[in-house]
Amino acid sequence: MKEKNFLWKTSSASLALLLVLPILAIFYTAIGDTDDIFPHLMSTVLPTYTTNTITLVVGVMALSLVFGIPSAWLMAMCKLPSERVLQWALVLPLAMPGYIVGYIFTDWFDFAGPIQILLRDMTGWGPGEYWFPDIRTLTGATIVLALVLYPYVYLLCRAAFMEQNVSLLQSARLLKCSPWESFRRISLPLVRPSIAVGLSLVAMETIGDFGTVNYFAVSTLTTAVYDTWLGYSSLSAAAKISAIMLIFVLLFLSAERYSRRKQKLFQSQFSSREDFRYELKGWKKWAALSWCWGLVSVAFIFPLLQLCIYAYKYFEQSWTAEFKQYAINSLQVSFAAAFIGVAIALIVNFCHRVSPTRRSLAFMRLSSMGYAVPGTVLAIGVMVPVLFMDHFVNDIARAMEWGRPGLIFSGSMFALIFALVVRFSAVAIGSIESSLNKVSPSLDMASRTMGCNSNQMLRRIHLPLIRRGALIAGLLVFIESMKELNAALLLRPFNFETLATYVFNYASDEHLELAAMPAVLLVLVGLIPLVVVNRSLEQSH
Repeated sequence: MKEKNFLWKTSSASLALLLVLPILAIFYTAIGDTDDIFPHLMSTVLPTYTTNTITLVVGVMALSLVFGIPSAWLMAMCKLPSERVLQWALVLPLAMPGYIVGYIFTDWFDFAGPIQILLRDMTGWGPGEYWFPDIRTLTGATIVLALVLYPYVYLLCRAAFMEQNVSLLQSARLLKCSPWESFRRISLPLVRPSIAVGLSLVAMETIGDFGTVNYFAVSTLTTAVYDTWLGYSSLSAAAKISAIMLIFVLLFLSAERYSRRKQKLFQSQFSSREDFRYELKGWKKWAALSWCWGLVSVAFIFPLLQLCIYAYKYFEQSWTAEFKQYAINSLQVSFAAAFIGVAIALIVNFCHRVSPTRRSLAFMRLSSMGYAVPGTVLAIGVMVPVLFMDHFVNDIARAMEWGRPGLIFSGSMFALIFALVVRFSAVAIGSIESSLNKVSPSLDMASRTMGCNSNQMLRRIHLPLIRRGALIAGLLVFIESMKELNAALLLRPFNFETLATYVFNYASDEHLELAAMPAVLLVLVGLIPLVVVNRSLEQSH
């Protein structure tokens, strides 16, 4: 039995080291030999890129608060018409890629767009006779990213509002506090940890975004990594910039961990929640409905309708052999990443199950670190060990006079699948961990009593019981892999496109309408995890 447990521990430790290897490779390359490119970037453009990144992150966080907190409070504390639809509709913008929303907004608000045309028709103004804000700016990118990322704040704050002790709110009413005073003095201070967690997620997504800022021509650290690697072919300089970004991410993660320490003070809700909620009437009710439905419409419904119109009008140009091939490519890569990710999650979780030590828990946490790394940064980290393996194999082949096999790892789908597994294994690990925690330890002891070893216990006891959790884990990894853009842009093989890169390339060339069909497909695929999250939230409350 000890030999079996040793095998599980060795496998878990090896997988954890493999998954954390890209992160270690970034710092190793960053502190290694340098070239003249990074000092040149530091003295010229990198300060501006850093300032743009910080400004973008702060702006998106601020707007996400403005969009997310009022919506969360209204859904948790007020009775509104169509509230059951709004509760999940407010999450839908998270399924819309930011660069797609950015393209559609540009199409609407540009000089030749319908909004400015309507304005000129109504006023009789000509070109140069009026001022209209330019959407292709840092401010425009901030608004677009906030519209698609505010659901992180909304989801966490809504859950926190619903968990608040009703007796505190009833006491506020007895003291004749208005809804606004109750929100400001009681509800808002109690959800500060959830706000901090939501904002840290928004910040990390903003730091890692490439598609939106690239389309809006806003230079950030993410675009600097991309340009340095592809433009200057300098892996060391790209690694140094990536290390700077990782430091920012670690700071936000530290803030998240720090905020969670207070969540243990929260009290669970009472069954009288439904009767306690405020019933808005008159202009307050219509203002609340306008706010919530306006957010959903601007961030999701109108852009999706525009995509559907494009897909219908340009169906013949979109339904091509290339589209079918790229869809197959995405399916292959995503299925491979999902299968490997679930297998890794089973190994590290079961190792902790049979040997619940701090070491096995550390292996689980190390295996999940890749999810916090932006896709562009992770691509650089993956490229370092993959290129090393390619050189190693070619050196052995040359020494043995077998010829040069070429770029086996970096020139194939291996590098992209490896990056997807590193980034999204955390999703599978969390899902399977939740399922395993629901399996009673008495079943483990009973199987031991009957002479089952670890392998037999996993096959006969745990796998049948956690099958649903494993399927959900695979589905979530598959969907996230389908939508991943940053890593795919840097690690795809030559003449290889996924649906995400296909849509992004057309959007960059101002021809999103020709890729509207795959864009709609990506949005619909992205809705699946949101439905899963929302249903789990409803079940927990």
